[in-house]
Amino acid sequence: MENKRSSFTGKLGFVLAAAGSAVGLGNIWRFPYLAAKYGGGMFLLTYIVLAVTFGFTLMVAEISLGRKTQLSAISAFSKLDKRFSFLGYLASIVPVIILPYYSVIGGWVTKYLYVFASGGMQDAVKDDYFTNFISTPAEPVGWFLIFMALTAIIVLLGVEKGVEKVSKVMMPVLVVLTLFVAIYAMFMPGAMEGVKYYLTPDFSKFSATTVLAAMGQVFYSMSVMMAIMIAYGSFLDDSSNIARDGIIIAFSDLAVSLLSGIVMFTTMYGTGLQDMLATKSGPGLAFGVYPTAIVNLSKSGVFNAIFAFVFYFCLCTLAIDSAFSLVEGISTAFSDKFGTDKKKTTITLCVIAGVISLVYTTGAGLAVLDIVDNWCNSFTLILIGVLETIAIGWFFKTSKVVKEINRNSKKFKMPRVWFDIAVKFVAPVSLTVLFVWNIIDLFKNKGGIYGAADGYNLTSNILAGWLVFALCLVRGFVIPRFKGKNKQTETEETWED
Repeated sequence: MENKRSSFTGKLGFVLAAAGSAVGLGNIWRFPYLAAKYGGGMFLLTYIVLAVTFGFTLMVAEISLGRKTQLSAISAFSKLDKRFSFLGYLASIVPVIILPYYSVIGGWVTKYLYVFASGGMQDAVKDDYFTNFISTPAEPVGWFLIFMALTAIIVLLGVEKGVEKVSKVMMPVLVVLTLFVAIYAMFMPGAMEGVKYYLTPDFSKFSATTVLAAMGQVFYSMSVMMAIMIAYGSFLDDSSNIARDGIIIAFSDLAVSLLSGIVMFTTMYGTGLQDMLATKSGPGLAFGVYPTAIVNLSKSGVFNAIFAFVFYFCLCTLAIDSAFSLVEGISTAFSDKFGTDKKKTTITLCVIAGVISLVYTTGAGLAVLDIVDNWCNSFTLILIGVLETIAIGWFFKTSKVVKEINRNSKKFKMPRVWFDIAVKFVAPVSLTVLFVWNIIDLFKNKGGIYGAADGYNLTSNILAGWLVFALCLVRGFVIPRFKGKNKQTETEETWED
């Protein structure tokens, strides 16, 4: 069955949708957690440098690849060079891994939004409330199903009626709410100490671990190396300005991360809970520490309740926006490659994600989530980054890629020299070094970033992390060699065509 290709109705629709994909839960809790753990201002500076250089460069390259071929990741890589068809499979499997645990977290956010909206804020800050909630399988599964249903409905409505329209509402609301909360939080007693720590780089805290954590966060936050931006690029028409739109998307993502960090550091310092910032993982902060901080924001219970609702509304908005970008990237990739019906593919994907998500609703679910999330960012995305930069830099002809990026751009143009140096040399070499260093660190510290100090031993990392990584490699390198003839006939093309 051949699918009629959707498209964005306008330039704003694409920018908001892509920005919605880039801006996610990772901006709100993962980014501040990593900033606290890896030196505050030093991590922030490292992240900014990587985001405006590598992050932006690779993002617009992926968007241009999608527009050039009018195909999603699996088919696009195969169409440009069949030797790299495996790379499309490898990138497309990452959202399949992320979607189940991301949607489970989305279900948790939806639950907490309901709790705060119904006046249950005092219950949410009791000891072990979150632990008891996630330890009861039935309720988390129920909230996950609600969240997954909302995501599936948006995707099934299509790019124009679903993804684009929802993004047009969500992104402006999110920016306004985050800006308001950031400004208010800065006037809390002790808040400026948090701002100082967050914005002042301490170069003595710079390390390879800081770079690795920042690079993984850039890839994760900007939705690169996971087939999403290629899929979104495939919905663009020839008149779109990728260079300009890419700048808007990248800086929107960076701005929300920056504001989210200000919100978290000012709030935590203002309520005296700053020591807990670097001792809890993302979910631990969002559902354990933050509710406690919110209750202590002011002496007004009404204001605190409103603040709590606004905060978790932002989280829910981000979760839905990013979840349907994950679904869109995967369903578009597989429907393009195998000619399957888009709606059936989406429904099947949501069912599979639902089954896999049961792992994260068990007693060990949070630990597995932490490890899998870390492995996706520190190993899988970094490896895909190495392979993708080699493919684009050495086999897809950088001159043609840059020409595609700069097409229709009159003011800002991607510098050809920078693109050549970054994609051909700096990115693949630096990412390879980071990947190898992280493997050495994993065994040296018996767990790496999530090691014994975080309660996760080497065995746990191998069972949860290496297993996921191995599945990605098998799906990307092995399975395509044995698949039968697919429904879609492809002709290889080059960037000159």
